[in-house]
Amino acid sequence: MKNRSEIEEKYKWDLTKFCTDDKNFYERLKKAEGQIEGFKSYEGKLSDEKTLFECLEKETALVKELSLVAIYAHLRLCEDNADRNSNEMNEKLSFVLAKLSNTTSFIDVEVSKFSEEKLKALQNNKKFKNYSRYFEGIIRDKKHTLSKREELLLSKLSECMGGDSSNFDKFSDVDLTFGKILDENGKEHELNQSNFSIYRESKDRTLRKNAYKGINGKYGEFINFLASNYINNVKENCVLAKIRKYKSALSASIYCEEASEEVYNLLIKKVRENVALAYEYFELKRQMLGLDKFAVYDNFAPVVSGIDKKFSYDEAIEVIKQAVSVLGEDYVKLIDRAKNERWIDVFPNKNKDSGAFSSGTFGATPVVLMNFEGNLDGVFTLAHELGHAMHTYLSNENQPIQKSDYVIFVAEVASNVNEMLLLHYLLGKAKTKKEKIYYFDYFLNQMKSSIFRQTMFAEFEQFAHEEYEKENPLSAELLCEKYKELNDFYFGDKVEQIDEMKYEWARIPHFYRSFYVYKYATGLICAINISNKLLSEENFAKKYLKFLSSGCSKDPISLLKIADCDLTKEKTFDDAFAVCKGYIDEWKKLM
Repeated sequence: MKNRSEIEEKYKWDLTKFCTDDKNFYERLKKAEGQIEGFKSYEGKLSDEKTLFECLEKETALVKELSLVAIYAHLRLCEDNADRNSNEMNEKLSFVLAKLSNTTSFIDVEVSKFSEEKLKALQNNKKFKNYSRYFEGIIRDKKHTLSKREELLLSKLSECMGGDSSNFDKFSDVDLTFGKILDENGKEHELNQSNFSIYRESKDRTLRKNAYKGINGKYGEFINFLASNYINNVKENCVLAKIRKYKSALSASIYCEEASEEVYNLLIKKVRENVALAYEYFELKRQMLGLDKFAVYDNFAPVVSGIDKKFSYDEAIEVIKQAVSVLGEDYVKLIDRAKNERWIDVFPNKNKDSGAFSSGTFGATPVVLMNFEGNLDGVFTLAHELGHAMHTYLSNENQPIQKSDYVIFVAEVASNVNEMLLLHYLLGKAKTKKEKIYYFDYFLNQMKSSIFRQTMFAEFEQFAHEEYEKENPLSAELLCEKYKELNDFYFGDKVEQIDEMKYEWARIPHFYRSFYVYKYATGLICAINISNKLLSEENFAKKYLKFLSSGCSKDPISLLKIADCDLTKEKTFDDAFAVCKGYIDEWKKLM
């Protein structure tokens, strides 16, 4: 794998919009740190509206500045997780952020002591119009807000909590190596986080199997450490939820995003009801591959030969632009800007973060991390992350900073809409039966991966948290057993498993962001519905773009209703699964 210095500059993101360089980072961080002490002068005085407004404005300005420098430090570390300077920047940053949190912890506590009548008056006060959602949240969170002393203690405790995710990232992205695996001819291949996605799509079944065994088995070698690390994360979530008087860690997570436990439970119910669609898909793949028994490592195997889609980065951008053109000229121009202004870090390099993500904050255009390998999956991943970037850009452009930062619950909608539009575009261009089957397979794999698999993940982490909350002991063995049980259900008894799959949970970084994964499933379900309307209903793009421009100006369930997507209704789920069933039936007709 190349060192970062070997990657051409035009394929690296431009971080100067956050900080011009490392020196600028330290200068601005020091200046910001110097402003923190000044907040103490507001303590005990926030009942005065003028003082309150001044305090909130200063806090907003400082948070904006610290967010810019924080993004810079984080992204510098993502470029090379082993870089000492980047690690030190993030350590220094963490001290400053903790200091800010500790010093300003009194603000929400004092404001929460206001009468509900006063809070509602402030919410409707034109002077405080940008803070209306803030006061709405204060009213809503009153019962979960602790005393000033307790909030300060929790703020200080946060300095030594939350390291489990960092431990995992360092271990997984820097320390862990996977060695070599063999193909059907006995040839050795180096295995790493980046090329695993290539090997799992190989036509060589031996290579696929060894890639799955190699990647999951390596985590299995360290399962006691990884289980201990994750269990500690679970304990933190549960204890913090209990301290804040939530009934569970799941309730706390959902409540904090203003989402809905009913929607979460409805998702699991509807996915389990429709799991036969996944089984049907696996059977189609088995037939296409000519296998006596379909195995878990055949998940991503190509079902048709002679269609090895390869794309240059430039080609990928052009295809995506064509696919999303239904969203209008301005949206397409934003994708050009993303490429030309170097919002995207394109190729893998040694010690770079694996996978892909989009990141952004108010006051700068967003960025995208990729590890682009030139396959179709890479094009879809790029479209996905650009969906996030466009959502961030449009929310920041159309909302004040206080209402711009949309929650994760809606975050996975824009990304998946881009993917669905890309799929529709490529399927429409398909001229042969082979090509159509190729894209049916891609869509149904997304269905399996984003809806069924992520819901399976959600059930796993719900189990882990509930076991701790019931005061039942958690262990590596128990977690592996539960994961195997869920894996068996979601794949069905006709899919052959391998023993190493029981360790797969231990390599999932999103488990360190509790109850994040189910939003991939709801995101794709919404995206299937929205993309169909974009392609079939005139002027629907205006509704969708309004949703993308709404930030967090409303709760997420209400925001989705702007785009005619109501997750409280079973019909929303049924319509999405009907589309999945339609693709399966169309595929069958071609066999």
